[in-house]
Amino acid sequence: MDASEEAARGLTDIETFLYWEAHLRAAHQRVAEFTARAPGLTREQKRHLERWYVEEQRYVARMVTEHIADAIGGVEAKHHIRFGRWLRGTLIAMTLITVAMIWVCVAVIMGG
Repeated sequence: MDASEEAARGLTDIETFLYWEAHLRAAHQRVAEFTARAPGLTREQKRHLERWYVEEQRYVARMVTEHIADAIGGVEAKHHIRFGRWLRGTLIAMTLITVAMIWVCVAVIMGG
C-alpha cells in the first residue's frame, strides 16, 4: 500500500470515528433530555437508562452497518458474476473475430 492509499484509508477511518462519536454524543443527549423530563427517576436509574440506551444505539448502529455491508457484498458478488460473463463474451467474440480475420487473410493469400 502506497502513501496515498494509506492516507485515504486513514481519512476514512477518521471520518468513521467522527461519525460514530457524533452518533453516540447525539444518543447521550437524547437520553439525557428524556431522563431530565422524568421527575420520578433517581440519579442511578437515570444513569442505568442512559447506559442501556447508548448500548442499544451501539447495537442498532452495528446491525445497520452489518446489513449495509452484507448488501454491498451481495451487490459486489453479482457485479463480479456479470463482469465475468461480459469478459467471457468479449473474449469469445474477440477469438471469433481473430479466427475470421485469419481465415480471410489465408483466403486472400491463397486466392491471390
